[in-house]
Amino acid sequence: MIRRLSALKAAACSLVLLGGLTGLVSQSGDAKAEALVTALSEPAIRITSNFTGADIVVFGTVERDAATVERPDPYDIVVSVRGPKETTVTRRKARVFGVWVNNDAVRFIDIPSFYALHSTRALDEIADGALLSSKEIGAAYLPMKSDATVEDDAQRIGEFRQSLLRLKQQAGLYAERPGAVTFLSPSLFRTTVPLPANVPVGNYEVEVTLFRGGALLTSESGSLKIGKAGFEQFTFELAHSNPVIYGLATVLMALATGWLAGVIFRKE
Repeated sequence: MIRRLSALKAAACSLVLLGGLTGLVSQSGDAKAEALVTALSEPAIRITSNFTGADIVVFGTVERDAATVERPDPYDIVVSVRGPKETTVTRRKARVFGVWVNNDAVRFIDIPSFYALHSTRALDEIADGALLSSKEIGAAYLPMKSDATVEDDAQRIGEFRQSLLRLKQQAGLYAERPGAVTFLSPSLFRTTVPLPANVPVGNYEVEVTLFRGGALLTSESGSLKIGKAGFEQFTFELAHSNPVIYGLATVLMALATGWLAGVIFRKE
């Protein structure tokens, strides 16, 4: 009797283990049902003295395996480009004795210096806010940590955050463009991301996310490098590696320019 019970327990454990493995295989198959293959037109952008901006093309294809179940909902693509992180201060002016002065300020830490988001349609039509927030997709869901204390008013910090987003958008450094991603075929897509002349230098992250029916299916990440070239690169490196020499060279150049101007325009 004891041996029979032991055999039954062993058989039950085997069935449970087999069912778990089957579930894992099934989940793995679902995860690989759709895959993204993406590329950039230019993996590196060089900024020279006559740089007025540039465009990068992000393109790719949605690959499906034979086991993929056909769904009625169309694919949605979201492409985000994030620049290197920076710390910035947002100030608010107030009129004091008839003069506008900086009255209040909040410092935001490690925020993207550049953020562009392109999508096939509006984000609220692609997925719900909870999913977008968890994946930090969209300017409204970007994490913006401030140096505010616990006593600070959440509404006040929110107002400064909205002001920062507005200033970034006005400078052309933050942008959301619904409808900018187009499908050239049922699986092939592309979008063109403009980079303004004041784009920060550094390493950028390019992420392509695939949605369908409000669910996130998969994502693919790549990198983009933006750097100075020529004389601009030389002065940039000198200013950061040898600031004293850079300062002296700047002063000498200014003196030489002033002297040369005085010689040229000197009255007889």
